[in-house]
Amino acid sequence: MPMLLEGKCRCHAVRFSVRSHTPVPYQRCYCRICRKTAGGGGYAINLGALNDTLSVEGEEHTAVYRAEIDRDGSCERSSGERRFCTECASALWLWDPNWPDLVHPFASAIDTDLPTPPSSVHLMLRFKASWVVPQTGPEDACFDLYPEESIADWHKARGLWVD
Repeated sequence: MPMLLEGKCRCHAVRFSVRSHTPVPYQRCYCRICRKTAGGGGYAINLGALNDTLSVEGEEHTAVYRAEIDRDGSCERSSGERRFCTECASALWLWDPNWPDLVHPFASAIDTDLPTPPSSVHLMLRFKASWVVPQTGPEDACFDLYPEESIADWHKARGLWVD
């Protein structure tokens, strides 16, 4: 059975649980959106989980933020829906209708002890803040944009997929 992840916002107005085959917090995203909405260290860590297992208490205390993305001078609204607590502004999870079976809780909102990653993937480095110095390990991979390996494939390749 996939791992049960439990989380909440800072003020406890929103509590949630979700099941994940891919609970290892290995992926550090340095894009402007993640960095500014959930990345106090200059990046955010997004997990993968099964949307149909998401259970929320206090959903009335959540709101959706859909970021505007600059595409070479043209602005478009992201299809991704970033949920946050309206009481304390904690970033909670991201859901995108392009991948309706998945939800991406922010590791920072998870209270369950997560597995320690054997390495990290640093992505969207093209957009990192000038003050950020990525703390990379010898086995880490770095990408200006996105890696080709999905969250699921990364976990499977390392024997970390949770059935």
